[in-house]
Amino acid sequence: MAMLEALRGLGYSTAAAVADIVDNSISAGAGEVRIEARWDGAGTRIAILDDGVGMSDAELESAMRMGDKNPLAERDAHDLGRFGMGLKTASFSQCRRLTVASVKHGAKSCLRWDLDELAALPDDEWLLFEGPAAGSEVHLASLDGEHSGTLVLWEALDRIVTDGYTADNFNDLIDNVESHLAMVFHRLIQGPRARLKLLLNGRPVSAWDPFMTGHPAKPWTSPVTNHQTAYGIVSVQCHVLPHRDRLTNSEFEENAGPAGWTAQQGFYVYRNERLLVAGGWLGLGSARAWNREEAHRLARIRLDIPNTADADWKIDVRKSVARPPVSLRPWLTLLAENTRDRARRVFAYRGSPAPAAGNEPIEQAWRVERLKSGLRYRIDEAHPSVAAVMESAGSLKPLVKSMLRVIEETVPVQRVWLDTAENKETPRTGFEGEPNEAVIEVANVLFMDLIARKGLSVEEARRSMLRTEPFQKYPQLVERLGRND
Repeated sequence: MAMLEALRGLGYSTAAAVADIVDNSISAGAGEVRIEARWDGAGTRIAILDDGVGMSDAELESAMRMGDKNPLAERDAHDLGRFGMGLKTASFSQCRRLTVASVKHGAKSCLRWDLDELAALPDDEWLLFEGPAAGSEVHLASLDGEHSGTLVLWEALDRIVTDGYTADNFNDLIDNVESHLAMVFHRLIQGPRARLKLLLNGRPVSAWDPFMTGHPAKPWTSPVTNHQTAYGIVSVQCHVLPHRDRLTNSEFEENAGPAGWTAQQGFYVYRNERLLVAGGWLGLGSARAWNREEAHRLARIRLDIPNTADADWKIDVRKSVARPPVSLRPWLTLLAENTRDRARRVFAYRGSPAPAAGNEPIEQAWRVERLKSGLRYRIDEAHPSVAAVMESAGSLKPLVKSMLRVIEETVPVQRVWLDTAENKETPRTGFEGEPNEAVIEVANVLFMDLIARKGLSVEEARRSMLRTEPFQKYPQLVERLGRND
């Protein structure tokens, strides 16, 4: 009994515990898993029902025993388990009463662990009880008439329903569970060829794809790179996601992930397309281990390992930790460095460092001077808007140059850095959030100057605008310049 109570402290979240049960369903060949979470005060319960192959009496008894599998034993290639502990440890982390009913070839079996009943036994024996607790029979009715399948029922949810806990708290918890499942099983539940249908309280769980596959604004995706090891092939694909400026508000919110943009950067480690680790840099780094930083938040790397790699990658019982073996660290570090560098450039240039039409470079208002003493940011006097003022300034030119120098020397770099770190978002620039009229008003002044001062034609002025920051982001508005309609 003491061991059972100790196992309750392994640190599962409710979402991770539910995902562990879903793993068992997938290993049992389930095509559909239904999760029902019902609020009823002290009687609140969670049930997970699948349509897998089910278990016989002997198989169910083995599954309910502690450590029924040897983690070193050879497993099916699609098995998501390893220790034979997930059903029990995940369940006991949330509840004191675990009931499992299963149907195989039409024959039904049911066993239960009840920690409160065990605690009342003076001889401290480990007893599995047959059948559900009194009054819980109705919660197993969804298996009636089925030819196969398994139902896991959690009751006495003492780790969830604590003093002061309300229905609103429970609803928030279920939202977190849904977000976690959408991320962990996204490769199994997304697309027309999905292997699994996952429902939570009757609603299908929609996949959350951390790599924004197929989004037209995505700046870079690498080819898949494979590395042969003694335990099988390790595959990696690197991704840089679009800058916020290239996304709608809803797209930005949806793709942030359960933990937010900065926390979700890094490696996504999968085993049999099931996500084990969501973000982070796996302790990699050139001189010291990399941290999650704003500048690299657009970098996400998909890493697939076979289930024969568990020992080498030090996969834990909760399937939430993975550590790359020493032999792979240099390879993974090089891939990550390249991805981080690309992501940093997209982040720094707000997603717009790419050449304009005709492969011409974008004329940017700021340039970076790299000196031995550090970096300095300078206003580029060749930028059309700045050049227009300088050439027209006449006797005021020294005053204008002094003004530009003051602006350069007072760029609030530290304040911008601090605000970005605290708010988890870069300040708005590039007319972000401004109405079209405001953009046109500024663009029109520069457009007319290009025609009057430089003698460009209307079409030439438009082309010049399309390679000038920040107007290159507004091609439709630039196309309207110089028209009378």
